[in-house]
Amino acid sequence: MTHDELIAQWMNKQEYLEGSDPEVELTQAREEGRDVTNIEADFLDHIQLKKQGKPDVAWHWRAAELCDEVQDLPMADGYAYIEPSDLTAIRNGSKNSSVNEFNGSQSELLKKLHGGLLGRICGCMLGKPFELWHRAEIQVWCEETGNWPIIDYVREPNDHERSEIANKSKRSSLGWAENWTREKLACAVEDDDINYTIAGFDLVKSYGVDFRSVDVAEYWCKNLPIFNLYTAERVAYRNFVMSIMPPDSATHRNPYREWIGAQIRADAFGYLNPGNPTRASEWAWRDASISHIKNGIYGEMWVAAMLASAYVLNGFEEIILAGLAQIPTQSRLHEAIVHIVEAKREGKSYDEVVEMVHNRWDEKTAHGWCHTIPNAQVVAIALLWGEGDFGLTISRAVMPGFDTDCNGATAGSVWGIVNGVDAIPENWSGLFNDTMRSQLLNWRELKISDLARQMATLAFELRH
Repeated sequence: MTHDELIAQWMNKQEYLEGSDPEVELTQAREEGRDVTNIEADFLDHIQLKKQGKPDVAWHWRAAELCDEVQDLPMADGYAYIEPSDLTAIRNGSKNSSVNEFNGSQSELLKKLHGGLLGRICGCMLGKPFELWHRAEIQVWCEETGNWPIIDYVREPNDHERSEIANKSKRSSLGWAENWTREKLACAVEDDDINYTIAGFDLVKSYGVDFRSVDVAEYWCKNLPIFNLYTAERVAYRNFVMSIMPPDSATHRNPYREWIGAQIRADAFGYLNPGNPTRASEWAWRDASISHIKNGIYGEMWVAAMLASAYVLNGFEEIILAGLAQIPTQSRLHEAIVHIVEAKREGKSYDEVVEMVHNRWDEKTAHGWCHTIPNAQVVAIALLWGEGDFGLTISRAVMPGFDTDCNGATAGSVWGIVNGVDAIPENWSGLFNDTMRSQLLNWRELKISDLARQMATLAFELRH
């Protein structure tokens, strides 16, 4: 094999690492309002070349150049949204309303924060085996194993059930998830949704409340292996080590800049700011802007603000709207979440709103499956149609498909802060034996209750 062939093989395997995905880039450019008129034909020709055969080194370099050219394109005339990425402009475009301060005791704060952390873990572990699955595949597996609508963690099917699954779906095996069944889980296993929650806490503890975006980049490089990051985060990490610093790290050859990655990094910033959604969302902005722009940033700000507000608000619609108050009112994410809230007010059913999301976003494309907006909508649906029940809430975050572990985790996190750790049923929480693992340096295995206690201590100290 020649040197060029070796390089081509590496680049094909690491397409997310290199960020050379012209199909996603073209879709992203259109959606964020770029005028692609003069470059669209070049993109389509290049995409067609990939479909005709295995891309070589020259193909990857040209794909990267096309990504570069997008950044110089003007906005299209008549674009309906105003979506800044800098904090001042975001604040100017949002309602930026506040909620009452959290005035409870440290023990009360601990119960809520512990509930959020444990709820996040339960929702993540429920959705984790189904990550990258489509909605119909999830339904077939669960129906044939007696778990539809979902009421429990996934289990391994018996021979008869497996045969029935194989007759109805291409997914006749859990594959890499075979050790994540109810029968085999003895702790909360490693997952990026859990890594980032610990990382956010450790970041604030290490750098203080005035941490900067560049501090987040430094923290990642010191504590997270690059192959434990994905899509926008992996591209941003690559940019850091090439001395491309925030905010440029979010846009340089990064077609995934509005995907869900930042939204799953919000939780620690919400946990550490009880009753203070404004500061929670600002911390989320500092974190998100190293790898994301526009709605990718807003997703993290929205979740952080919801979690901060959940300490002092009880109604999930009220919490969702408190989160929306921190992001631009003329953004696509704001509009999309408002549509979900309005659907609930109009009396639409759970199935109807899930179908509404699927009609807009194609889960069979990487961009549709992993974008911030459809996944944020699923989180809002789970909270609003969860009927106040923990199991129903996290299950209804997983059953629609899309990014199942992320959405289960976020919905469980918000529910857990509102209701506290004692309200999470034992059948959901008990199998973890109060133990969690991560891929972070110095945080490989720890007690869930110990982490919650450390977080609550810091949160109580930082209230004012």
